[in-house]
Amino acid sequence: MSYSRIAGTGSDLPERIVTNTELESRIDTSDAWIVSRTGIEARHVAAEDETTSDLARRAAERAMESAGVTADDIDLIIVATTTPDMVFPSTACILQAKLGVKQGAAFDIQAVCTGFIYALATADKLVASGAHRCALVVGAEVFSRLLDWNDRRTCVLFGDGAGAVVIQQSDEPGIYSSHLHADGSHGHILQVTGGIAEGKVRGNPYLEMDGQAVFKLAVRVLGECAKEALAHNGFDASVLDWLIPHQANMRIIKATADRVGLPMDKVVTTVARHGNTSAASVPLALDTAVRDGRIAAGQHVMLQGVGGGMTWGSILLRWSR
Repeated sequence: MSYSRIAGTGSDLPERIVTNTELESRIDTSDAWIVSRTGIEARHVAAEDETTSDLARRAAERAMESAGVTADDIDLIIVATTTPDMVFPSTACILQAKLGVKQGAAFDIQAVCTGFIYALATADKLVASGAHRCALVVGAEVFSRLLDWNDRRTCVLFGDGAGAVVIQQSDEPGIYSSHLHADGSHGHILQVTGGIAEGKVRGNPYLEMDGQAVFKLAVRVLGECAKEALAHNGFDASVLDWLIPHQANMRIIKATADRVGLPMDKVVTTVARHGNTSAASVPLALDTAVRDGRIAAGQHVMLQGVGGGMTWGSILLRWSR
């Protein structure tokens, strides 16, 4: 039986950092209010001429270097994003050209903040089956462009960034299993209704969110899908060395850890300095923990996402690098 494993990680953040103090000078909010409710202290914001594919390219190149592969090795590119460069071609195809990859398939996945989990689960199946041999999976966002910077309820929460992994076939389990879910009846609690029609934007081009409803659903489903993944593989929470949840806010992260039965010293968090980077949040946090040495060979890691749709999911893996 064949499996897939993560062979390398990479990430990228825009240079510009927007602190809570800066936001205090622009809208009716405060650093203390933001930190107490979200745990967020700062976020990165893309430059005006910086695109999702620019962030994705830099993250991808670092992941490829980490894995020891080149453009000639990559035969599958999946980009998870809610903020594509354009309607089409896909950001994955744009990234393919920027990397100089000449073979294989390239496509985008849109599941908002769960996007990377959906993309990694898809790549796992395609690589483990032998349909592809070396996949590049990227979560990348310039989410700041979907924000009304006068709306203090939402603009303090999000940031821009990208994270990437290289997936290769393995004789031993790297990725044990993935568990994906969606419930479209909750779509209205987190949405951007704007779209392009006849040369005009129809609907609201800015993020709309029912924060309380999102919080309640996120905590419930993240706890449920963590337990689902553990039960599917015959494990209990004690086997987990690290939980890497979607970096939405610290209250959701702490509540999820409590439901799973994990202490916070086993949870990787980057939300304080990155904010919520949507599909980029999980691979950004993964790369951070790999590069600072927290994640080591043989450890068990759970990745989780929850986002608009509503969508959610988990992936359980054994780190083999």
